Amino acid sequence: MLKFLVFFFVSISFWSCSNSPSILRKTDGKQTQISDSIEKNKELEDFISPYRKRIQKEMSAVLSYAPKAMFKSDAQLNTPLGNMMSDAVFEMANPIFEKQTGYKIDVVILNYGGIRSGINAGEVTTRTAYNIMPFENEVVIAELASEELIALVNYLVENKVAHPIAGLQISLDAEGLLKEVKINGEHIQNKSYYVATSDYLIKGGDRMEFFKKSKNVYSLEYKLRNLFIDYFKKKDTIAPKQDNRFTKLKNQRYETIKIYKNNRSCNYIYSNWWHWFIERFPI
Repeated sequence: MLKFLVFFFVSISFWSCSNSPSILRKTDGKQTQISDSIEKNKELEDFISPYRKRIQKEMSAVLSYAPKAMFKSDAQLNTPLGNMMSDAVFEMANPIFEKQTGYKIDVVILNYGGIRSGINAGEVTTRTAYNIMPFENEVVIAELASEELIALVNYLVENKVAHPIAGLQISLDAEGLLKEVKINGEHIQNKSYYVATSDYLIKGGDRMEFFKKSKNVYSLEYKLRNLFIDYFKKKDTIAPKQDNRFTKLKNQRYETIKIYKNNRSCNYIYSNWWHWFIERFPI
């Protein structure tokens, strides 16, 4: 009996220890500086080398030429780089979408934050496309009602950021309020519009909540990066410009001045442009 009791209590002790939760008490770490001083693993290097050379060759392939450098921070509302990206989506995706569905793309919108690099002056390579779009995002087409399209326009007006857009013409007044908006030269009508974007934004990314109310979403299974590569191959020169797709009127500063002519005092109201004129051509 005594042996049984001893065995029972010892077993209970082991069972309790084995089921007690493990608690981390301490961690130790060591930083290893990676530099050229670390000796290469020849076997591993011999295995990787052919693949590296092939990738470098493909990434360095010249696709087009850019006479000027372009970056997403070049302007506030629309930039050459952003315009090129949205125009590329319009040009390359629209034929595919029309063939699949019979519909045409009306508008393109990408996001400013998704542009991860600029394009330097000189050769445009495959690596250029990977730099500006390193993600695996694909082109999708959203069917939006006119109410959601208006919400898209309001989003752009409120944010006043150079999101890449195409098909839209937005004009703001000097106070930054919406003055006029057109879709390919026409006012917004009560109908469905087809908006090309990315599979990230279609889920409401970058606070584009209006896409969550899409009537239909069409996937082209076409990565944006591959689209840009195909676009670069198609163009000898990449030279987009800032245009009037999203603009804001400038403030005109008017002042009253006193001009003396023939010993008579006259008050004139003039803008900055007249200031330049009067200074050079005095009365």
